[in-house]
Amino acid sequence: MALCSLHHVIDLDWMKEAYRLTRKDGAPGIDGVTAADYEVNLETRLLDLLERIKSGRYCAPPVRRAYILADGSQRMLGIPTFEDKVAQRAITMVLETVYEEDFYPCSYGFRPGRSAHQALRNMQNVLWAKRLYWVIDLDIQKYFDSIPHSHLRAFLDQRVTDGVIRRMIDKWLNAGAVEDGLLRRTAEGSPQGGVVSPCLSNIFLHHVLDEWFETEVRPRLRGGCTIARYADDALMAFDNIVDAQRVLAVLDKRLGRFGLTLHPDKTRLVDFRPRRTESTRHPETDGTNFDFLGLTHVWGRSRRGNGDASHGQGRFCSCAGCGK
Repeated sequence: MALCSLHHVIDLDWMKEAYRLTRKDGAPGIDGVTAADYEVNLETRLLDLLERIKSGRYCAPPVRRAYILADGSQRMLGIPTFEDKVAQRAITMVLETVYEEDFYPCSYGFRPGRSAHQALRNMQNVLWAKRLYWVIDLDIQKYFDSIPHSHLRAFLDQRVTDGVIRRMIDKWLNAGAVEDGLLRRTAEGSPQGGVVSPCLSNIFLHHVLDEWFETEVRPRLRGGCTIARYADDALMAFDNIVDAQRVLAVLDKRLGRFGLTLHPDKTRLVDFRPRRTESTRHPETDGTNFDFLGLTHVWGRSRRGNGDASHGQGRFCSCAGCGK
């Protein structure tokens, strides 16, 4: 059911909670206002912000674009103003209340009470217990920068049609970024650096990936399967290679239908059987280990020394350094 009346829950107490949840140590946006500056006459500022949000007078400022070094290359960042962060947090709190009832358990990223540790633990337990050793390591190319606004709005239409909420989201989608004194508008992608961005990104992949996998893919497969997703970092695991190949064959078409692209070099099918060796690995797979949430997952020996191919008592471990 689409909810057409939601903004009435946003009052002064709601805004105070949004302010409390907003990080106070971030860099200032284009207006130069810090959290300490904003705290002066806080209640008056929050009342004014609340009135502008509900009346439609709020103007979403563009983010300040900055760059940091990551993996030997420059990574682009967007820095909103502090007041804009508070406004985004207030709207995000509404969206989370609605969508937490819709999201599937396979989704872990940027959700209340869920973490990357839970995603890792669940994936390890499933691989152990259900022996789903054929893994699709999925990578979406430039996901946050390539979300089509038209598809995102269509997904939001299914659950949230409140005019105040939707007007605020549209303003953030169209705000753009300031770089070298020039304003650059964006026609696609989620709002850079904003707290509403992870929530909107989760909503998009909930419809494109999670819901599709649970309602259309899973019933058509012969064996067991599972999916774990943290934001745009996702894994699919299957108990036979035929199911894995079938899903991999249609995955790019599914994402392409909604303007997304699989990374051709990083998306791969992995033979993760514990008792196989490089020589016995299936020829149609790519590699014998995979990365998920920054950790490399391999089969290693337990502390008792077990884990050779003849006994198959290996301990599954994810470690960034030791590889055991």
